[in-house]
Amino acid sequence: MDMEFMMSRYLEKLIKGDRIGCRQVLGESLQTGTPVNVIYTDLFWPAMAQIEQMYREHQIDLITEHMATRINRTLVDQLQSKLPHNRSRGLRMILACAGDEPEELGAQMCADLFESDGWEVRFLGGGVPNDEIMQMIAAYQPDIVFLYGTKPSGAPQVRQLMDTVREIGACPKVRFMLSGGVFNRAEGLWEEIGADLFAPTAKEALLVALSEQRAEPDKRKNRRKTLRAKNIEIDVAAAPA
Repeated sequence: MDMEFMMSRYLEKLIKGDRIGCRQVLGESLQTGTPVNVIYTDLFWPAMAQIEQMYREHQIDLITEHMATRINRTLVDQLQSKLPHNRSRGLRMILACAGDEPEELGAQMCADLFESDGWEVRFLGGGVPNDEIMQMIAAYQPDIVFLYGTKPSGAPQVRQLMDTVREIGACPKVRFMLSGGVFNRAEGLWEEIGADLFAPTAKEALLVALSEQRAEPDKRKNRRKTLRAKNIEIDVAAAPA
């Protein structure tokens, strides 16, 4: 299956607001046996990123962006239950959107894929105040707090949350991972505001998170890193033996 070609067709129909056409492209992908994980990472995600970029660069208007995003999200919702379920990794994650993030699609796809990979995930979405997120962190004791944000206005709130959690020692083991438009576009911003991990896509986020958990604790302490999956093949559909 040529996913790049399928994505091009899917994107064309998204921009037209062609719901039936989008479902047809998705159906063709499923009929060829393409794993749902791959549809998430190689169809839904790049289409979402392209729509966001086109809107930001004024290549499409707000109505087109809204129609395309809603169609994409509807199909993500429909496929969520068809993702494979790997056995539990014994790892916990809280995933939230920075600030009043109006679009949660990228974060939702990350939550779905981490659950499929065997993580126990609590997805908070957007619009949750920092004090309530901190309470959740203290009670749930996650291994990773994944904060997704596309707007520059959300960065100060993200930094404040991370600093406060560390200062009060609410969850000593927690690592903070960032992703989303503003952190993807502003090189080094994730490091500047004090995050531990960064991944530009959901697929890379899975790799970064697992690499971090496999590292020895003393090597993880006070260490920040980014990992790009350029030359690493990941079988996102296969469950552990």
